[in-house]
Amino acid sequence: MIELHDLELVRRLVKLAADEELLARFTRVSADIKSDGSLITEADLAMQNRLQRDLADHWPAYALLGEEMTVDEQQQLLAASGRPLWCLDPLDGTSNYAAGIPFFGVSLALIADGVTRAAVVYDPSRNECFSALRGRGAWLNGAPLIAPRAPATLSESIAMVDLKRLPAALVSSLAHSTPYRSQRSFGSVALDWCWVASGRCQVYLHGGQRLWDYAAGQLILSESGAVGGLLNDFAGDWLDGLSLKPRIALAATHADLLVQWRARVTAGLDG
Repeated sequence: MIELHDLELVRRLVKLAADEELLARFTRVSADIKSDGSLITEADLAMQNRLQRDLADHWPAYALLGEEMTVDEQQQLLAASGRPLWCLDPLDGTSNYAAGIPFFGVSLALIADGVTRAAVVYDPSRNECFSALRGRGAWLNGAPLIAPRAPATLSESIAMVDLKRLPAALVSSLAHSTPYRSQRSFGSVALDWCWVASGRCQVYLHGGQRLWDYAAGQLILSESGAVGGLLNDFAGDWLDGLSLKPRIALAATHADLLVQWRARVTAGLDG
């Protein structure tokens, strides 16, 4: 299984591939529309192919599940037991990338026995590499990443909220009775998790994330000391395990703030 020295190699592979496959094509590619309505570029495919090859050179026994695979391929890989599995979003934030907006990243997680064990999220535009090992901590460019305990209240917080996938009543409630100081939505889910872990935003809400969206970022967030997780519905229990079904993401930099945030979100569902 991955250790600290292995994690450094993974970071180097991801950074080199992103610099050569993503940055080299940035502002120079057009996008096509996939069957689910999302965008894809040649950079998505080049990055996935590059990392699939590079990772296999070093860990030939590990499989890889990529966003740009078919659903059948993804289901078969996730269902296979006893084999470690890389989970890759080769270009998280394709809409930003295709529009020339420099906010996108690469998300890579290592899953074993149904649990995410290691994670790397790289932002090539800012040369920021977030990483984590389960039970060992999180890092930003090799330095320890520790979520701050401030601010204490929701009203002082900057919220990262993706409104597109939220119930209309909740969107209306957040718009007309804003509970936080300010709100952002940047368009790269993996980086969202990391920005909460680093305290740049203090509360987070997203209405529908796929496995490759959250697998790496959630581990980085939890290993930083921040709190939160995934839900099937807003009133439900926190979820364990992995699934290809969309999940709600809710998080905060510390536990007291998460209690305030979840209570406000739940109240907002009634308009």
